[in-house]
Amino acid sequence: MGNHNRNRIPPLNISHRNLYNVTFHSDTILTLLTSNPSEVHSWISDILRRHYRRSTLLVGLDIEWRPNFRRDMNNPVATLQLCVDRRCLVFQILHAPFVPLSLVSFLGDANHTFVGVGIQGDVQKLLEDCSLRVANFLELGSLAVEKLGDPALNTAGLKALGLRVLGLEVDKPKKISRSRWDNGWLSDEQVQYAAIDAFVSFEIGRRLSC
Repeated sequence: MGNHNRNRIPPLNISHRNLYNVTFHSDTILTLLTSNPSEVHSWISDILRRHYRRSTLLVGLDIEWRPNFRRDMNNPVATLQLCVDRRCLVFQILHAPFVPLSLVSFLGDANHTFVGVGIQGDVQKLLEDCSLRVANFLELGSLAVEKLGDPALNTAGLKALGLRVLGLEVDKPKKISRSRWDNGWLSDEQVQYAAIDAFVSFEIGRRLSC
């Protein structure tokens, strides 16, 4: 089992802002949970400032939504997770008053490569539910096949890819993956799950791109 835990950092003196230290094995991911567009803008600005020397940026991307328990259900995107290095954003987009233009520009910048498992479906859902276009994205399963030469990895999930590429166990408890992502405030376990998914996606992409 992976060593997954998170320690709360005292929230900054900004409305609705909470920072978390999410631990995944030996890595600590500084994670912002927010539905505040100005905080999303600040997070993106900080990332771009930290990596201004890079002409391209690799970003782990994932989304969550309330599970569809019937065929006729199509619940909208509830959270958008982005991760660069050890900094992660969990944006509760369903509860946000609006989407900041900085996020629209960030996702639409072809110089950024967004990576994830099943990312084509996530990108399509972001477009349909939120009118957000991701300009440049890459499926991690396909990248793993290209780099490692194993066709079976084309359909591998994040858990299998994490073990194969990183040599690390990724916990994917169904009680969390199938939980109420549309809640106004996420539980510690949901924040941990969301951040780790985006971080592992980033780390697999980074490792395979080396």
